[in-house]
Amino acid sequence: MDLPFTNGISKVFIMAGSSFLKRQLVNLGDKTLQATHAVKDQFAIVGNVAIFIANGARETFSKQFEFKEFAYQCYKVGVKTLPLISITGAIMGLVLTIQSRPVLINFGALSMLPGMVAVSLIREMGPVITALICAGKIGSGMGAELGSMRVTEQIDAMEVSSTNPMRFLVVPRVLAAIFMVPLLVLYADLLGILGSWAGANIKGDLSFALFFSQAFGVVEFIDFLPAFIKTFFFGAVIGIVGTYQGYSAGRGTESVGIAANKAVVVASLWVIVVDVIAVQITDMMTS
Repeated sequence: MDLPFTNGISKVFIMAGSSFLKRQLVNLGDKTLQATHAVKDQFAIVGNVAIFIANGARETFSKQFEFKEFAYQCYKVGVKTLPLISITGAIMGLVLTIQSRPVLINFGALSMLPGMVAVSLIREMGPVITALICAGKIGSGMGAELGSMRVTEQIDAMEVSSTNPMRFLVVPRVLAAIFMVPLLVLYADLLGILGSWAGANIKGDLSFALFFSQAFGVVEFIDFLPAFIKTFFFGAVIGIVGTYQGYSAGRGTESVGIAANKAVVVASLWVIVVDVIAVQITDMMTS
């Protein structure tokens, strides 16, 4: 015969277990709903980016292309970035030379220093570091500029006045980044080699002509072409990410800073991703 006390305890445990199970099911349902919303948001972002790129590509081949705005953006993207790229390129070559010189001396291969620096700069260091600098300088500028125009409703005013903001604001900036980033990379490579020559002469005496003959004597066409081609994709990534983040910014004033920050972070990440893909493709082509 069951005791009344035992039956009461059993009922309490059953009710507590049932309540706990209900709470766990509710929490599981909430987490599942949150995860579903997160996945839906990610798909929405991918769809919005695809639509943004498609609209930009359509306006690129429009008969009413904004050549004046494109030239002005090339000036902003290219000329105004030259001082920063000049310092970066020279320091790249100088530091690489100073760090590599003692190691090459230990192996008795000091004569390989100009060629090693040239190949390193042309194939990888020059394009990637320059693109990351451009992502911070150009991408953030585009994000902040278009974000402020979105917050102050200038983009909305352009749409109301039958002016296509995609054609006037986005396309010239993206194309300017695509065309100017490769030129900035070439400029940074040249200054990097000049900085390397300066670094080689800190503790030595190497003539300008001899250094350049040794540097470019080992550089082949396959070293230059893939590195140069991927810089166009770096420019496209920087331009698309920067303009998208600014164009799709929110309405509050803090959205300008958020757009600029996201433009730098996302563009830098995609530059690295594109570089990894380009390196894999180049390795398959040369193997």
